[in-house]
Amino acid sequence: MSTVSLSERVRAYWDHHIHDLEITRHPVGSAGFFEDLDQYHFEKLHHLLRLVDFDGYRGRRVLEIGCGAAVDLARFARGGAVATGVDLAPSAIALARQNFRLQALKGTFSVADGEALPFPDGTFDLVYAHGVVQYTADDRRLVEECRRVLKPGGEAIFQVYNRISWLNALSRVMKVGLEHEDAPVLKKYSAGEFRRLLAGFHDVRLVPERFPVVSRLHGGWKGAVYNKLFVGTFNALPRSLVRRFGWHLLAFCRK
Repeated sequence: MSTVSLSERVRAYWDHHIHDLEITRHPVGSAGFFEDLDQYHFEKLHHLLRLVDFDGYRGRRVLEIGCGAAVDLARFARGGAVATGVDLAPSAIALARQNFRLQALKGTFSVADGEALPFPDGTFDLVYAHGVVQYTADDRRLVEECRRVLKPGGEAIFQVYNRISWLNALSRVMKVGLEHEDAPVLKKYSAGEFRRLLAGFHDVRLVPERFPVVSRLHGGWKGAVYNKLFVGTFNALPRSLVRRFGWHLLAFCRK
């Protein structure tokens, strides 16, 4: 029987699996590499530019948990935030530092577990954890750590996967695996389950998002059907009818 803990397996997995690396042909760590990551990230997640005020934290302290290559955190830093990034994976932190170095941005980075953050209570104005809760060994502990390090009245932004969503259903019907389906932990939540996880916050606003966009990653006949038929058909439906089936559940929480 393996003696490796679940947290250690999560760390090992993410040290070798950084989001979206396959969409660029530029050398890893080059300026072109980071430009491609940023372009693809905000092409796929264009709603973030509408929902998250990246320029609204000038002079305030922002912590990103699971920062990866720090694509989102760089946006906060360019807007004048005092940026801090943590990630379980040393490879991610190395990329994040290189990203900031190439963009001449200021930021502090460390290898750290979101379930045991190395910061005092009430340190940050914003804690940003996009795509992290669903992959961690103890989701409740991570959420509570985020709340602990927030200043009174501070904001946390979380994103998880919606179990009752178009993509979860399409994946089953088309028998196409979801991204990082082989991760040691991959959770999906209903809106009610997510709200209960966030019950320690004073105020929670839940926004379903991430509707179909053309994919660069899937080929063959399934990719063609998805890109040429499904994306247009789904997005022609009144958003009011399908909004709750968005693949992402974003939560904007106030301590």
